Amino acid sequence: MKSPPQGPPLAWTLLALVATSKLILQLVAIHQYGYFRDELYYLASTEHLAWGYVDHPPLSIAVLAVIRAVLGDSLLAIRIVPALAGAATVFLTGALAWRLGGGAFVQSLAALCALLAPQYLGTNHFYSMNSLDLLLWTMAIWFLLDALGTARPRAWMALGLTLGLALLNKISAMWLGGGIVLALLLTPYRRVLLTLWPALAALVAALVFLPHVLWQVQEGWPTLEFMRNATALKMTDTPPLDFLREQLLTMNPGTAPIWIVGLLAGLLGLHGPRGRVLAWIYVGVLVLLLVAGRSRASYLAVAYPMLFAMGASSAERVAARARMGWVRPATMTIIILAGLPLVPLALPVLPVETYVRYQETLGLEPDTDERQEMGALPQHFADMFGWEEKAALVARAYERLAPEERSRSRVFGQNYGEAGAIDVLGRKLGLPRALSGHNSYWLWGRDDPDTTWNVLIIIGGDRQDNAEFFGSLEIVGQTRNPWSMPYERGLDVSIGRKPRVSRSEAWPRMRRYI
Repeated sequence: MKSPPQGPPLAWTLLALVATSKLILQLVAIHQYGYFRDELYYLASTEHLAWGYVDHPPLSIAVLAVIRAVLGDSLLAIRIVPALAGAATVFLTGALAWRLGGGAFVQSLAALCALLAPQYLGTNHFYSMNSLDLLLWTMAIWFLLDALGTARPRAWMALGLTLGLALLNKISAMWLGGGIVLALLLTPYRRVLLTLWPALAALVAALVFLPHVLWQVQEGWPTLEFMRNATALKMTDTPPLDFLREQLLTMNPGTAPIWIVGLLAGLLGLHGPRGRVLAWIYVGVLVLLLVAGRSRASYLAVAYPMLFAMGASSAERVAARARMGWVRPATMTIIILAGLPLVPLALPVLPVETYVRYQETLGLEPDTDERQEMGALPQHFADMFGWEEKAALVARAYERLAPEERSRSRVFGQNYGEAGAIDVLGRKLGLPRALSGHNSYWLWGRDDPDTTWNVLIIIGGDRQDNAEFFGSLEIVGQTRNPWSMPYERGLDVSIGRKPRVSRSEAWPRMRRYI
């Protein structure tokens, strides 16, 4: 990293200290509770490597496949990467402040904002594409500032490569690409669009993303069906005021003055034309999500590091001009005091019973962005419970099978969490592979032979519906974990025998992209 001309040095030591604090905080909670639902699905996906999946592109799965091959699939092994990605994001947030001309205090303040953002703490707790998404967005902003500040071709190429990888990780990175184009058009940098390098950067991004597009074409664009169904059937309506209120809460109310001032300062040009570009990127993505109407508040989280960087610089300028030295420690103290009580709400640092009491003390109720009944825990914690129990119950059913039945049996889960639990946790129990009609599991099961339908251990499902497919249905037990999502409790685990229809006849009816 080269220092901006005549600017302050990069505060390596301070930023490393803040980033290390972030890493330690994530590591403290890394073994708490259990596998998250999506982690089981992601681990199962590593056994079906492809250029795409129904609900996401392939990059995060390819990374996880390498981790699994080298370190295994323990919680520590798979969660160390999002923890490291989170620490890198904190460091880069401070580095963005430096690139905008901020000194050591500005850099460390911006990094602190990223450290204590509850949304980032939760995102970096478990393995998913979201930790990589946050890091790649922040890296892209870094290279954008470099490209606009130096006009070096390699900076544009680095930006294009980063955007391509971001797209190969999560399709919503298109918002960033669109936001960059909009921001350039609305600032004096619009003339840059007439040069060769932005077009080449876009070409690099497109080429990196192209294999996934070709996969979508080959499979009939399953992600479009997934997004339509998720919007219509799963996501709740989010009124604009609720969406904005959630931004204050999920990013830590103590940081709100920082990023709001940063946004306003950017729009007003107080950070120069590059600051205006960053502010318009945020506004463009914000408007898009507000217009969509059913966007999760977390979707905008990737856009805050640049606002933290500009806001920290603005806070320093106010303190310097007013000669109010107390503003520095007061600002950091407010962010810490506002952020620390929120840590247990984002990270599972408390035993589950203690967490429930803590939640009640704060007067909060469990929430979700989906149309689901809630239990005692919010969904991001509830989805870490019940999987070992399901695998054990399925193992009980498997033990009841005669030896000749076991060789032609499979397990059917109603969703990718249940199926993933069998494929990941059931291996040590000797269970057969799982089938499901949910998302990519439907694709993976298309070509299975009909013999895999002869004896089916079924997790959940309506008894009457299951009886339509099998002439004999034996109930083995029910799931009972009190902390899991309500729709994962009281589920039958049953053995279906004497199929009434073949698997090839039934499979088209099983597809559920949502």
